[in-house]
Amino acid sequence: MVEEHPIFNAPENENVKVWRYMDFTKLISLIDTRRLFFSRADMFDDPFEGSYPKINVEARSLHPEDITDEGKQNYLELMNKMGDINKQWPRYIAISCWHMNEFESAAMWSLYLKSNEGIAVQSTFKKLKKSIIDDEKVYLGVVKYIDYENDKINGGNILGPFVHKRKSFQHERELRGLIMKWPTGSEKVNFEEETIIGGIPIKVDLEELIEKIYVAPNAPSWFAKLVKTAVKRYGYDIEVIHSEMNNEPMF
Repeated sequence: MVEEHPIFNAPENENVKVWRYMDFTKLISLIDTRRLFFSRADMFDDPFEGSYPKINVEARSLHPEDITDEGKQNYLELMNKMGDINKQWPRYIAISCWHMNEFESAAMWSLYLKSNEGIAVQSTFKKLKKSIIDDEKVYLGVVKYIDYENDKINGGNILGPFVHKRKSFQHERELRGLIMKWPTGSEKVNFEEETIIGGIPIKVDLEELIEKIYVAPNAPSWFAKLVKTAVKRYGYDIEVIHSEMNNEPMF
């Protein structure tokens, strides 16, 4: 279920439409298992996923003034290890990414589909939040886009980097769900332990989650019919729309 968290902020309009672009096989997996797949964060293409901005990293070399020389040395040694520790956290985070937009996005169709046989599940923030009925703790919030050269992240929470991305990704208008599976250890965190293998399937109420299913604008008509047939065969009464974004213009 979704839990509140101080660094995960809801969109101003909880009824804003959210979109999940995927291929046909992922749609079938979703409606067959009634599980929404959260992918492990270190498997994303963005190499900055889970990283800190330059200002945060440089600040690690600044020790408090009111500590002993021995304390300063211990502090700096700890800070030097911080980068290696932070590199491990994406292995213990699973994420589901959604695009916030009142309309279809031509950019999202192009970026996230490998062929013209793609679909987009359309929901709203409110419905997505309500649809997550799994016992797993899920955080849900809007991604903030910052300048990683000149801005900083509050370092007080290890999840902070996972709700921030570079400004070059602003077009994604991302809302993300996040799960953390903490590595255990008797005395310290055991980074040799794998708590997430590939990702985590999360139980959802599909009738609550999905408002409509859109078929890619350049998909052939037979594919649109196949999607409609598959949805009905699984017993869902969900409207399937073949996108008209590529219709001929009128002059």
